[in-house]
Order: sequence, then C-alpha cells, then structure tokens
Amino acid sequence: MKGIVFTEFLDMVDEKFGFETTETIVGKADLPSGGAYTSVGTYSHGEMLSLVTELSRETEVDITALVKVFGEHLLARFHDMFPEFFDTVPDLFSFLENVDGYIHGEVRKLYPNATLPEIDTVRHDDGRFEMTYKSKRKMADLAEGLIGGAMSHFGGGYSLTREDLPEEDGKQCVVFALSPLN
Repeated sequence: MKGIVFTEFLDMVDEKFGFETTETIVGKADLPSGGAYTSVGTYSHGEMLSLVTELSRETEVDITALVKVFGEHLLARFHDMFPEFFDTVPDLFSFLENVDGYIHGEVRKLYPNATLPEIDTVRHDDGRFEMTYKSKRKMADLAEGLIGGAMSHFGGGYSLTREDLPEEDGKQCVVFALSPLN
C-alpha cells in the first residue's frame, strides 16, 4: 500500500481526533515501519489494519465506519492533490468509469509496483450504475468511502448500496450500485 494512504490517514486522525490520539495509536500498533511513512514509500496493508484497529479501540468507533470516513477524507484529498482526475470528467459516473483505466493507469506510471484493485463498471439504461471491486487486500470499506466522497464531490443525487459476493481466488468481491434518488 502506498505511503500517501498512510500519511493521509494519520493526517485525518490528527484532524478528527487530535495529535495525541495519533501518537497513541502509532505507539500501540505493531508497525514494522515504526509509523514513519513517506508518501512515495510502500508499506504492508497490515500496518493500515493495525492502525485502524488501534484507532477503533481508542475512540470506540466501529472499524468499518472509520474506514469509510477515511475513504471520504481521502477522496477530498485526492481532489486537492490531483485535480486533473476530477476536472476532466463531467459527472460522477464518468469519474467512476475512469478509476481503473485512467486513474489507476496514472498511479501505475508513478508507482510501478502498486497493487491496485480490479474495478469494472456498468451503466444501465434506467440510470443505475454498478461498480465491481475485487482485491486480495479486502479494502471494500475504503472503496465504499471513496465512492461516497465522489458522490458528495459531484453533487449527490444517488443512493449507494453494497452487495458482498463470495471471494474469488482469495479476492474480496463487492458490487456497489448507485441508483437515482427520484
């Protein structure tokens, strides 16, 4: 997992829970890196799981809720850092369709060793949209938060549902469906 995800997570913890909480969770988590992250480094996603687990213990907030909130935070930060990913698309569905091809393609250029989830999208004639997520890292809660952040960024107007499917070859498989609110 790229270091930028870790640095943004710790920044979010600082912002929402305070610096002391950040120091506490880094101290309590079993982190091979010692909690020293650079945005371009690569770290085990197990470290993220340790940090989130400790944050949940410290704050008594459910892990799933914390990861989804982090996804929303991360989407907003990605907009600040990489506005070209957002400014070149007219709407939410176009943005989500670009995640695997364009955005992940650009990530691979910057970080050739990045391990990214598989993403497939389908637009339906009735206004619904589906995104299938598959990953051995099993971070669908983060993906759901990112989608929620994208929905907010592009103005909402949709409901989001999630269907967890059986694993395939050790990969978590989830279908996210967006439907118009009207």
